[in-house]
Amino acid sequence: MNNNYLKPEPFSLKKHPTLKERWIQNLIEDDPSVLGLGDLFLRDRERRQPHAGRLDLLLEDTETARRYEVEIQLGATDESHIIRTIEYWDIEKRHYPQYDHCAVIVAEDITSRFFNVISLFNGALPLIAIQMQAVQVGENMTVVFTKVMDELERGLVDDDDEAAQAAPTDRAYWEKRATKTVALADQMLDIMREIDSSLSLKYNKQYIGIEKDGRPYNFVWFKPLKDKITVRIKLPRTDELDEKIENAGFTTLKYKGRRYRLQLKEDDIHSSAEILKELLRLAYKYKAK
Repeated sequence: MNNNYLKPEPFSLKKHPTLKERWIQNLIEDDPSVLGLGDLFLRDRERRQPHAGRLDLLLEDTETARRYEVEIQLGATDESHIIRTIEYWDIEKRHYPQYDHCAVIVAEDITSRFFNVISLFNGALPLIAIQMQAVQVGENMTVVFTKVMDELERGLVDDDDEAAQAAPTDRAYWEKRATKTVALADQMLDIMREIDSSLSLKYNKQYIGIEKDGRPYNFVWFKPLKDKITVRIKLPRTDELDEKIENAGFTTLKYKGRRYRLQLKEDDIHSSAEILKELLRLAYKYKAK
């Protein structure tokens, strides 16, 4: 018998005489990483919502500035709590449209009815469900947070829709269409390989994507044109990124489908390699979530 082993004893937070929702809020506030959503910090707590109560926690990603509207429920999810979670997300999204937002529900029991209700939204709502389990280990208590549902994103209709136009081709196809600017994709790849040396270009008929370990890994897309290259970088929009892109002097197209769309010439890549590397690094991290 292992004398170092202590059997964990699960217990209900809802039924506990002293550990209430505020205790969970304090735990997450002290260390938001326990949720498994990345490097987050607390933006606000018990945030008052107009005519709708208070949002438990508003967390924000330190690099992408993506905001997470977090609602905590002891016990099992119920309809009123699901509606409240969605309502708070919608209010924050409408008040601060410059940020990317994601609703998060944290509960002791994520029920099958919850999944049935969320399925009705068909991926239109970015929502993450995290189940928490409190356990006693000897004289100590801990809470384990497990992501049981990740957000589903509905496919976006774009002028270069990835799924519809991903018919594979080769480099020669693009060199015939844009002889001088295919090399700009190579220069962008050199920057990306400073982030991950395993990345490579993947040639499709309507765009050049990214491949990692033999599989598509598109956090950035390229479309070589006659004298420039269109670059689409998938990132939540923030004021800080808008300012950096504007200060770099890039030619920009309309932000669309969670993608910054830039048109770059060779001089842009050489003179602004550091800001491009920062954008690509953030997009790579965002893709990995």
